[in-house]
Amino acid sequence: MLEGTLRERAKTLLTPSGRSDVPPFMVMDVMAAASRIEADGGHVIHMEVGQPAASAPKAAIQAARAALDNARIDYTSALGTPSLRARIARHYRETYGVGVDSERIVVTTGSSGGFILAFLALFEPGDRVAVTVPGYPPYRHILKALGCEPVLIETSHENRHALTGEALLAAHRKTPLKGVLVGSPANPTGTMMSREALSSLISAAASVGIRFISDEIYHGLDYAFPAVTAAELSADAMVINSFSKYFCMTGWRVGWMVVPEALVRPIERLQQNLSISVPTLSQIAAGAAFDGRAEMEAVKRGYLENRRILIEGLPGAGLTRFLPADGAFYLYADVSEFTPDSFEFAREMLEKAHVAATPGLDFDPIHGQKFVRFCYARSAQEMHEAVARVAHWLK
Repeated sequence: MLEGTLRERAKTLLTPSGRSDVPPFMVMDVMAAASRIEADGGHVIHMEVGQPAASAPKAAIQAARAALDNARIDYTSALGTPSLRARIARHYRETYGVGVDSERIVVTTGSSGGFILAFLALFEPGDRVAVTVPGYPPYRHILKALGCEPVLIETSHENRHALTGEALLAAHRKTPLKGVLVGSPANPTGTMMSREALSSLISAAASVGIRFISDEIYHGLDYAFPAVTAAELSADAMVINSFSKYFCMTGWRVGWMVVPEALVRPIERLQQNLSISVPTLSQIAAGAAFDGRAEMEAVKRGYLENRRILIEGLPGAGLTRFLPADGAFYLYADVSEFTPDSFEFAREMLEKAHVAATPGLDFDPIHGQKFVRFCYARSAQEMHEAVARVAHWLK
């Protein structure tokens, strides 16, 4: 009797919190399903997860090896090593021609750690924060877990699937917003914002006191025109970036923020308590990664060729409509001609063609059933094979 009572009491103690009730990141579920096929001997072409097939720059790997042989791997400052912060500040001068004080640089555990720090520093529970759809799912999920309300603003073909100042202000007039988060190049669309468009959006946000966060994780992977950083346009913008995509360092889990001066100390306090510091070895490798830019530019040229293969090849398979692929390494394809359910489309494509892609519902709970995202960060040979497999399956 007592044992039964204790078991029932334990169940109530283990009830998950409401804030933990966030949707799964569907791309990870697709990757797990693909792994099961591979475990049974199948060969899957992975186009589901936004992960480069290339390795980190050789200079980064060499620096990490040297550090393991010769240095203690201790805690660092919560804001990051001074050398890495200075090197990131130099990157802004060299790449964008904008001066950013290294004191405003915060090293984070990938861009994910940056989002958590930014949301905690900028918003209170219950605050409404605008994000675009389609868009990166963890934007919404992290906000929800932190007690904020993500406000979905739809984009359209007419504005090239980028948020405009007019749309932001219209949403703000309905119910006031405290913040807005945008990415350029964007995931999953690959859309980029011009200098004029980004400047106009930042000005619109500032005019009504909406705090602005710019996700620049795909900077460097720009094809239509050079990407513009919000750090050049506003000292009040919160900029988040990472070594994961351009520098092919996903598993190293190291990124950075450019932080408004008034928020450096609050974010430092948060980082001290949440993670103490970013892994030292990753910071050492990240500082050296900037010396591998020539290597990374060769990888980028491979993405450009993969993009061409898909844009020219998929129409022959029947997938003729894509959103702009200005940057990043994604093609967001309209599959509504074949199905009303992108999840089922992606499931069947994985099972029958052994091509893994992510259903649009992950990125857009409103219209995502019409789209599938293909990542083209792998080899050209795999892209050709994927096109052939999809064509054979759909016919």
